[in-house]
Amino acid sequence: MAVFSNKKFRSSKEANTIASRYRAQLARHPFLLFGFPFIATMVAGSFFLTPATAIRYEKHDRRVRRLSKEEELGIGKGSRKVDMKEEYYRLAAKDLDDWEQKRVKRLPGEHDGVI
Repeated sequence: MAVFSNKKFRSSKEANTIASRYRAQLARHPFLLFGFPFIATMVAGSFFLTPATAIRYEKHDRRVRRLSKEEELGIGKGSRKVDMKEEYYRLAAKDLDDWEQKRVKRLPGEHDGVI
């Protein structure tokens, strides 16, 4: 029996194309022609996407800064200051003995609590 070689026959016309040369080099150096471009693309993509991520955080910072400026203009100045002693005396001055119990109106279909 005759032994056949593993190499496929390629005509001289096919041997000179870029694709065939690439295939031959890929068989000899798979990392340089396949792995290295993949890793380089990942690293380059990381550097190119960094400004896009920065824009996201800058937008968030602007929104937070805008709210703080509105607070500086006096949004929260309408509320009164709370003093514990003042609140105590204000509640102590109320007449807590004179009160009337009132029943809360129930929603339709709600159990009224009487068994």
